[in-house]
Amino acid sequence: MIEIKNLIKCYGKYTALDRLSFKVDEGSIYGLIGYNGAGKTTLLKTVAGVYKADSGEVLFDGENIYDNARQKSRLFYVPDDIYFKAYSSMNKMAAFYNGYYSNFSYDTFKRLTDVFGLDPKKNLNGFSKGMQRQAELVLAMATNPDFLLLDESFDGLDPQKRQIIKNLVTEYVKDRGAHVIISSHNLHDLGDMCDRFGLINGKKLVLDHDMSDIGDDFTKYRMAFAEGDDKSEEDFAMIPLSKFIKDGRLITITVKGEKDKAKDLIKAMNPVYLEQFPMTMEEIFLEEVEGVDYDFSQIFK
Repeated sequence: MIEIKNLIKCYGKYTALDRLSFKVDEGSIYGLIGYNGAGKTTLLKTVAGVYKADSGEVLFDGENIYDNARQKSRLFYVPDDIYFKAYSSMNKMAAFYNGYYSNFSYDTFKRLTDVFGLDPKKNLNGFSKGMQRQAELVLAMATNPDFLLLDESFDGLDPQKRQIIKNLVTEYVKDRGAHVIISSHNLHDLGDMCDRFGLINGKKLVLDHDMSDIGDDFTKYRMAFAEGDDKSEEDFAMIPLSKFIKDGRLITITVKGEKDKAKDLIKAMNPVYLEQFPMTMEEIFLEEVEGVDYDFSQIFK
């Protein structure tokens, strides 16, 4: 198990991560979501033991990861900013990782190289950004890690390669019982492959949620009341509202949790029209990171 407990990471006086806590169970994929600059990379580098936490703990099977060579030998971190030394090829990198990871498999390396159609003899710095990501993922999977951290690993990939990676990581977790944390600012990349997701906003983890329960805990209701029955937000005080929008007689609300209780309370208000919708990950994301509403009409004046 990966456990992050009250993690704080600072750069001088600036706090990049503020008391984050979550866990990743064996045989599961944890999706880390947040806009660019939210702190995903800082979190993953701290989880990987590249950075030292200023406070809190990062535990891999109960052991602190920082300066822990034994646990790091079970871990592979694929960063957002892929870097290879000059004149490196996949074959040279495979030989390098084989010397560090005792479980490195040349058979897996060869099979995955063929899957992605990469030439292992060519200079990696001549590869495109997307090809470099594929190459590093091939090398990562060939080490057979128990803990795999992937930072924006879909960036720069075409749809076919994205799906191959999704299938590959999902199958690997199912087969090996590995722990995976994968970050992205693109919700569509993670929604169909993760068991659980966390949303970083404002230096904090504002959501930490099972994908299977998302439809139960985040719900949208759209309703209308009889003419003359003018409802306002105050009339919904007993309902745990996340958002209230009124457009004429049509009212739309979003609710966190207690959806059955919320629906009963709404029915008791006697709407002439009531419809219930599950919220998508994108809607949840936008609500949680909602900031300033800009008046775009004034920009081009």
